Amino acid sequence: MGLFDGMMGNASQIDPRAAAQEYGRLLARGEEIHSAYRLIRDSLLFTDRRLILVDKQGMTGKKVEYHSIPYRSISHFAVETAGTFDLDAELKLWLSGTAEPIVKQFGKGVDVYEVQAVLSAYVAR
Repeated sequence: MGLFDGMMGNASQIDPRAAAQEYGRLLARGEEIHSAYRLIRDSLLFTDRRLILVDKQGMTGKKVEYHSIPYRSISHFAVETAGTFDLDAELKLWLSGTAEPIVKQFGKGVDVYEVQAVLSAYVAR
């Protein structure tokens, strides 16, 4: 992933084992990361129990917000594939009790169908 892609909000896939190494302190006993994606500094972690949004803030990124979203609180979601002129794939998540979705953009190299399959497996339980 290039710097320009990161600045534009495009995510790239990272190895779940590397994500578990970096964010292992966030995980409950027995919880596993199945898929992980990284922006320049931020990350999205799909575990077997929840979605974790990691938001590094400020110039140094030392202040970090960890937003944990249990899959049961996701009321619905949409996945939009990349196109010829629109090079970004997009994930939209609507949470129970909120009107506006959380929107994350993925670069063309990310298999957005895999993201949709992970969400379907856990949200549709």
